Amino acid sequence: MKNSFLYLSTVLIWGSTWLAIEFQLGIVAPEVSLFYRFTMAAILMWGYCKWRKLEMNYSLREHGYFVLLACFNFGFNYLVLYWAQAYLNSAMTSIAFSTLLIINIINTRLFFGKRIASRIYIGASIGIAGIVALFWHDFGGFDFSSTAMIGLVMALLGTFMASLGNMVSVRNSNKGIGVLQGNAWGMFYSSIILLVYIEFSGAEFIVDMRWSYLASLAYLTLFGTVFAFACYFVLLKNIGPEKASYTIVLFPIVAVILSTLFEGFVWQENTVLGFVLVITGNAVVLTPLKKLKMISLKYSQRQQQKAWLLK
Repeated sequence: MKNSFLYLSTVLIWGSTWLAIEFQLGIVAPEVSLFYRFTMAAILMWGYCKWRKLEMNYSLREHGYFVLLACFNFGFNYLVLYWAQAYLNSAMTSIAFSTLLIINIINTRLFFGKRIASRIYIGASIGIAGIVALFWHDFGGFDFSSTAMIGLVMALLGTFMASLGNMVSVRNSNKGIGVLQGNAWGMFYSSIILLVYIEFSGAEFIVDMRWSYLASLAYLTLFGTVFAFACYFVLLKNIGPEKASYTIVLFPIVAVILSTLFEGFVWQENTVLGFVLVITGNAVVLTPLKKLKMISLKYSQRQQQKAWLLK
């Protein structure tokens, strides 16, 4: 039940952040908005850790990994994905980012030598196919001869960086570092890194005083950063990165629902097909092979009983 709650919370919150980020773009430079977001998140995380009297002292080596976590999970991966949006629409960016599932599987094998069950590859492929189906019209209009290729490369680069951050988080958990402590240090270092980058980039420290900007910033800070990252990293520890990262495949589903409610998204045949494929892929990834066979056997038995009763 605990993992189910963490899984659902991560999907719903991070799926909704796509809409919230729309209110962050325009007046304030992305790196400045990210600095505000992670600085406030770091303050909240540190305050909570101090209140709980959690151990926050670590060796210099561990701080090196906290810096890596900051770069790959709380900093540059976000910046690169923001830059990708200048060349790609949100649908294409979502599709590119959903490859995090596959990249996590490969990196888990490379960094930790963990054998990956064949059903996870199958389920991931079905899930990715579902994402492509959901945004088929946008995908079909992609011009590989245009500058959009730059955006695609950026999106994949940002996704790869996020996967490296996931691997750092798994490594930290394996070394006994608490999720809350690791996130607190990671967000602290990300604020410093972003501040240095802002100084070199020449971006201005301004604040958009519109309610939409401030409310979305608060939501992204408290839920999209503090709560969701904690949930996700606990999932990484509990069920492994190859399963936990399947939440990335489900994000666009939440985005489509919100777009339907607030932006007038029009449902079509490819949308329905995409949902079916993603749900099927999710079931395959998260369900052990023995349980899948048992479910299939029970379904077959029920069908035989129905056929016998109809005779």
